Amino acid sequence: MADTATSPLIDALWLAGHLDDPRIAVVDASFFMPAQQRNAKAEFASAHIPDARFFDIDAIADTASPLPHMLPAPDYFAEQAGRLGIANDTYVIVYDSNDFMASARVWWTFRVFGHDRVSVLDGGFRRWQALGLPVSSEAPRYSECGFRAGFRPELVLDIEAMRRLAENRTGQILDARSPGRFAGAEPEPRAGLRSGHIPGSRNLFFKRLIDDASHSFKPAAELETLYREAGIDLGQPVAATCGTGVTASILALALHQLGSPDTAVYDGSWTEWGGRIDTPVETA
Repeated sequence: MADTATSPLIDALWLAGHLDDPRIAVVDASFFMPAQQRNAKAEFASAHIPDARFFDIDAIADTASPLPHMLPAPDYFAEQAGRLGIANDTYVIVYDSNDFMASARVWWTFRVFGHDRVSVLDGGFRRWQALGLPVSSEAPRYSECGFRAGFRPELVLDIEAMRRLAENRTGQILDARSPGRFAGAEPEPRAGLRSGHIPGSRNLFFKRLIDDASHSFKPAAELETLYREAGIDLGQPVAATCGTGVTASILALALHQLGSPDTAVYDGSWTEWGGRIDTPVETA
C-alpha cells in the first residue's frame, strides 16, 4: 500500500498491480465542459478501469445551490461515499479522462470531509490506456458500507473570506483560468458573468502544469518554477480559485505535490464572484 500521507499522485503501473486489493476503491470522476461535447457517464459505461465506480460531481453536491457542483453537506457526502462502497479505511484512487478535471476536485472533496486516504492517478485514463492496461465495460462490483464524514473548514473558502483577502491583500490568490479569461479579454463560458479577476490575484493556467504527451503532471522542479513565475511564495498559504472550483483543485493538488498540503479552494470561484454586482473586478 502506498504512503497516502505523502503520495497525492499514484502511478498507473502501481495501480495496475494493486487492482485486486480489497482495501482500494478506484473512482472515475470524469467531467467535461459543455463546449467539449462529451458525455462522461456514457464514456464510463463504454470503458473504464476494472471495477471503477463513477463519481458525479454534479450529483454529489449541494443541488439546492444555484452554483454548479458546490460542496454537499457532510452527511450527504457520507451517504453517497458509502453507496459507492467507500469506508473510512478505504484507499480511494481517483482518475478522469480530462487532464485532472475533475479527479483533483474529488481528491480535494474527500480531504475536505476528513478522508486523507485518497490519491489521484497521474495521467488519468488516457495514460492508463496508452500503457495498454486493462479496461472494462462491466458494472463495478462492490458492496455499500458506512462512511463517517468530518469537515476541514481550513480547506474551503467562501465569498466573505475572499472579500477579506481581496480587500486586505493579506494572502495569495491564484486563479487557474486561462490568461484571456483572467485578463477579461475572453468571454466567460457561462452566460451572465462579468469578465476579469478578483483584485490582487495571480494567474497560473492549470493546463501549464500538465505534460501534453503523457497527460501527467510536469516534474516537481518545473512545477515549482511555474508557481514562482506566477508570483507565488511557496512558503505561504495560497487561496486557489477558477471558474467553478474544479481546476482550482488542480492547483491545490500540484501544491500538495510540492509540499504544501493544505491549500484552500474557493468553492464558488468566478461563477459566484463574477456573477454578482457587489464584488470588485480587475481586468488586464
